[in-house]
Amino acid sequence: MLGFNKTFILSLFIIISSVALYIYYPRPQIAPDVSFKTIDNKQVSLKQLQGKVVLVTFWATDCPSCLTEIDHLKKLYQDYHHRGFELFAIAMYYDRPNHIVETSKAYQIPYDIALDLRMQLANAFGNVRLTPTTFLINPKGEIIYQNTGIFDLTAMHAQIEFFLPTQGNK
Repeated sequence: MLGFNKTFILSLFIIISSVALYIYYPRPQIAPDVSFKTIDNKQVSLKQLQGKVVLVTFWATDCPSCLTEIDHLKKLYQDYHHRGFELFAIAMYYDRPNHIVETSKAYQIPYDIALDLRMQLANAFGNVRLTPTTFLINPKGEIIYQNTGIFDLTAMHAQIEFFLPTQGNK
């Protein structure tokens, strides 16, 4: 009888622990299946980018934090794009297209920029309203990081490095 109680208690503990882990550590959210056109007329589909690490950031030209963050984004792009990393900046619906193009040129932005004139992309990513808002998507197409405000560059480097193939294994 004593052996039964230990087994029962251990089984109960495992079940409760599993439920607690599921509640406190939910599975990553799948990135939305969206397509968009960049300001350079390039058609992009997030679904077609599965297998790559992708960063999507929502920004605006009148957002001081967004403009500060451009240097971080340029650094990430320069460090990892050659290894398969993709980066897309989505301009908020209220941003004027000519301001976006002018800012892109003034800051010499090397990564792709898309307009979200009808808020379709912001809505698809959970109703994004604040900028900058950044999403990091792993090769499985799961959102593994979301941040509103300027992200920590060192932490972002570490997350991207974790999911990118090593330089010898492209």
